[in-house]
Amino acid sequence: VQLQASGGGLVQPGGSLRLSCVVSGGGSDYGTIGWFRQAPGKEREGVSAIRRQYGVTYYSSSARGRFTASRNNAENTFFLQMSNLKPEDTAIYYCASSQYNLIASSWSQRAQYSDWGQGTLVTVSS
Repeated sequence: VQLQASGGGLVQPGGSLRLSCVVSGGGSDYGTIGWFRQAPGKEREGVSAIRRQYGVTYYSSSARGRFTASRNNAENTFFLQMSNLKPEDTAIYYCASSQYNLIASSWSQRAQYSDWGQGTLVTVSS
């Protein structure tokens, strides 16, 4: 499975960005796509995830209410719409694929994901 994340860039505080993740090489309708981020000097953390089959979504406490995960199964493309961005959202954002239908207690665990994209940089600054 290969993942290609895109859509990052420089945005002012309060602005919006939409990240995309194109998944290829894996034809399953099952499993979970996760969004993670890593800021300089910090560990990679889970931001959101979406289950491929029914679109069940999960969010970290910092993302809930501002970020929305969605999917286009027909095109194997997944999205993370980010609104009301804050400087602390600055990070490299990664998408990752898990073969499992992850649940609330497991979606943010990096070990659940076997394949990762290369990351896209999001910078929130005035």
